[in-house]
Amino acid sequence: MEERAVEEQSIEARAALLLQLRRAGVRDLAVMRAFETTPRELFAPHRFRDLAARDMALPIGCGQTMPAAADLARRLEALGVEPHHRVLEVGTGSGFGAAVLSRLAREVVSIERYETLAIEARRRLAELEIANVETLFGDGLAAEETQGCFDRIVLHMSFHEPPQAALAALAPGGVAVFGRFEPPSEPDARQAERLRLARRQSDALWSEADLGSCRLGAALVGRAKAL
Repeated sequence: MEERAVEEQSIEARAALLLQLRRAGVRDLAVMRAFETTPRELFAPHRFRDLAARDMALPIGCGQTMPAAADLARRLEALGVEPHHRVLEVGTGSGFGAAVLSRLAREVVSIERYETLAIEARRRLAELEIANVETLFGDGLAAEETQGCFDRIVLHMSFHEPPQAALAALAPGGVAVFGRFEPPSEPDARQAERLRLARRQSDALWSEADLGSCRLGAALVGRAKAL
């Protein structure tokens, strides 16, 4: 009886989270279904699991955070991932984003610069028997570590200039989503971050669109064992 009660509680919590995603403007049914079938609480630190059903960011270690569900859903919806796509994710974090992407894409390569987080994310994905995600410890912003070409790329961070090394791994016709810092409107003001979508139309032709404000934090280069 206790097991059944826990399961029912989990189903109710996920239903509540989906409602929050809808209220945030997420409409893509495939993305909604991917969130519905991915237990976010299993990717949250144990002491925060009771908060996993809320649309809020959670600390996960190494000074990093698990993004609010609606923020992540917004980025993945903008990507427009299809079942035959190969996707690169830079910034594995808890592994929840990679788990959601695994429901949307044929193959996911997720790169994390903190070794501790990469190991923990790999373990969580293995426990859920997710076989189409490869989690790597490395610098996802270095061209030699991006593991080939991708149809979609999501970078969970913001840049002052487009991340050319990572974007070079985008196949023609591919789409990438990342954050960009805007020049401050006045001295000492905090730099605004804007979510950007870049589309590679050919080897030399690109287009870029503004998707609105975001708060991703500055990109960090290189590898680290832990903070």
